[in-house]
Amino acid sequence: MCTIVLLRRPGHGWPLMLAANRDEMLTRGTLPPGCHWPDQPQVIAGRDLEAGGTWLGLNDRGLVAAISNRRGSLGPARGMRSRGELPLKVLAHDSAARAAADLGELDAGLYRPFNLVIADCRDAFWLCKREGVAAIDCTAIPEGLSMLTAAELDDRTSLRINHYLPQFRQAAAPRPEMSDWAEWQALLADDRGADANDPNSAMTVIADGFGTVSSSLIALPDASAARPIWLYAAGRPDETAFEPVEL
Repeated sequence: MCTIVLLRRPGHGWPLMLAANRDEMLTRGTLPPGCHWPDQPQVIAGRDLEAGGTWLGLNDRGLVAAISNRRGSLGPARGMRSRGELPLKVLAHDSAARAAADLGELDAGLYRPFNLVIADCRDAFWLCKREGVAAIDCTAIPEGLSMLTAAELDDRTSLRINHYLPQFRQAAAPRPEMSDWAEWQALLADDRGADANDPNSAMTVIADGFGTVSSSLIALPDASAARPIWLYAAGRPDETAFEPVEL
């Protein structure tokens, strides 16, 4: 159950910021964000060594894509395509609006349930494939701070969202131009959660054979500002330093 946090501020110099913790089987091999696909040299993304796709990526047009499984759908299934190919399909586009429109028309029956975030400095969308539903639902993500795990956007039935969404909303927004991400980094690294008996209620998950394996912080500037910023922790963010990704 990955976590994606999105802050939308249209008109701001940094109109979109994204934080994400990736939760996965500890034995699943990955490569850190880089240019790993020769046929898509415009894409910087982490590479999943098992299925060849990605969980989070950015292209040279300032478009970001992040995907997570929905509840009860961890891992591959016979006859289904890898969900990790979907962010790569997104990143072949030049805008969030075009990508969302195109991917919303995909055959949902080819994939296990997923939550997919597509965003740039202008727009942001949540594409959802629910269990037993034959279509992909596309919803515009509103201004302000939103949070997504393995169910619905800002779903307060999730212990993790119910516990951390108010904290992210109260936290000082990052200041990427000053390399100040302190309050978001602290929240991403928190392993206490809402329930001591439920490790999945924490932002950093520590469980038997499963847990948080990496963390990212991404800032997208407006059209007149500097290049995007991506900071990446190649391990649990409570014990691994964030380093800049070369873009």
